[in-house]
Amino acid sequence: MAQSHGGNESTAHTEADGGHGGGFPPFESSSFASQLVSLVIAFVALYIIVSRIALPRVGAVIDARQNKIEGDLADAQKLKDQSDSAIKAYEADLATARSKAQAIGAETREKLNAASEAERKSLEDKLATRLADAEKTIAATRATAMGNVRGIAADAAGAIVQRLTGTAPDSNAVASAVDASLKG
Repeated sequence: MAQSHGGNESTAHTEADGGHGGGFPPFESSSFASQLVSLVIAFVALYIIVSRIALPRVGAVIDARQNKIEGDLADAQKLKDQSDSAIKAYEADLATARSKAQAIGAETREKLNAASEAERKSLEDKLATRLADAEKTIAATRATAMGNVRGIAADAAGAIVQRLTGTAPDSNAVASAVDASLKG
C-alpha cells in the first residue's frame, strides 16, 4: 500500500515489474499462438455446449410456448364460433317467438273484437226491443191520457159554462165543441 503522507515513499508493485516484458499480455507475440488455440478451444467448447444443451432447451421451450399459444388461439376461435352459432340460434328463436306472440296477439284481438261486436249487437237488440216496448207503453199511456183529456176537458168546459151562465149546458154540445177545439 502506498502512503502519500509522511516521509516513507513506497512504490506500488505490479506483476509487470516481476519479469515480464512491459506489454499487455494478450498482445505479446510470444504467447499469441497459445492464446489463439485456447480461444478456439474455448469457442468450440462453448459452441458445443450452447448448440447441444442450451439451444435445444430454449428451442423446446419456444416450441412448447408456440404450440400452447396456437392451441389457445384455436380453442378461442372454436369457442367464438360456438358462441356465434348460439347467438344466431338465440336470435332465430327470439324472432320465432316474437312472430308467434304477434300471431297470438292478433288472434286474441280478433276474438275479442268479434266477442265485443256480438255483445254490442245483442245489447243493441235488447235496447231496441226495450225502446219499442217503451214507445208502445208511452203511446198507450198517451192514448189513455188523451182519452181522459177529452173527458176532463168536456167536464171542465161544462163546469165553466154552468158557472158563468148559471145553467147546465147540453153535454152533446160541450162534447162537439171540445172535439172541434182538439182537432184544430
